[in-house]
Amino acid sequence: MVTMNDVARAAGVSVMTVSNVLNGRPNVSTPTRDRVLEVVSDLGYQMNLTARHLRAGRTDSIAMVVPNFNGYFGELADDLTHLLQDSGRHLVLESTSARPDAELQAFSMARLRMHDAAIISVSGLSADEVARLRPLVPVVLLGEREMPDDLDHLQLDNVTGARIATEHLISRGATRIAMLGGSSNPEHDMSYRRRCGWQEALEAAGLEHDAELVATLERFSPSEAHGALKELRARTNFDGLFCATDTAAQGAVAALHDAGLRVPEDVQVVGFDNLASSRFSPPCGLTSVGPELGELPRRVLAMLERRMSDPDAPPQHVVLPLHLFARGTTR
Repeated sequence: MVTMNDVARAAGVSVMTVSNVLNGRPNVSTPTRDRVLEVVSDLGYQMNLTARHLRAGRTDSIAMVVPNFNGYFGELADDLTHLLQDSGRHLVLESTSARPDAELQAFSMARLRMHDAAIISVSGLSADEVARLRPLVPVVLLGEREMPDDLDHLQLDNVTGARIATEHLISRGATRIAMLGGSSNPEHDMSYRRRCGWQEALEAAGLEHDAELVATLERFSPSEAHGALKELRARTNFDGLFCATDTAAQGAVAALHDAGLRVPEDVQVVGFDNLASSRFSPPCGLTSVGPELGELPRRVLAMLERRMSDPDAPPQHVVLPLHLFARGTTR
């Protein structure tokens, strides 16, 4: 096994110089750095990261455990990766498929001790089940269901956001507004709460909100939404559509186009999440409700940094405010 001493001898420099090069420290000349890196490549030297992390008492990694890697979580992971780069840390991703057993494993000692901290989106476990767990590293929870008071938790204002989206459709002249991705089951936290906001807005305006106007989704993918929208149109007509996520809205807009309907002239569409990609969705961007671009990852990381720097700080429970971003899918 090639050691750092072997690299130093072959490059004609000190072990400290090799260490400085491998750790990216600036006090090494360019010719020396190039020579050391060439020897490292020729000898096949590999740093023992495990030993270094044990000595330092950290791993420089943050775990992010989420139900899936759809548009919402994919964009969040990408934003967090870039924000962490400035501190020399990296993000490790894991999907649970919203299974309670997978979420339990994510909280386990063996899993968490591999990282300095964790961001965990809880979809399968109840608040009581999470309360019985005691994570050994700083943790920030994401998710729409209520969580234990002693853990940091960030969630979106789902009911208000859905109400804002539906009110926007009403203000633009829609009189029969369907919902794609709603649920009548309170255990389906996100889709249930967003359906409540949709219903509140329709009730306030004296408009229909019967079950016939709602189509359920499981994964909220564009392809699933595309099929569900076709089935929804087969049983009822509507001139406005509130979609529980932007990814679902993208599939719905495509299905409306395939049916020969114009957006927004025939059917107006509003999504939820304000994904960065939604600014460029046809036609001329998707109208959506969500946080300001970049606000969610910044708040998540700020909460995690606070917990890492002060483990005894009182827990934070943050409900992120949402805004309407009117684009090309509404009049």
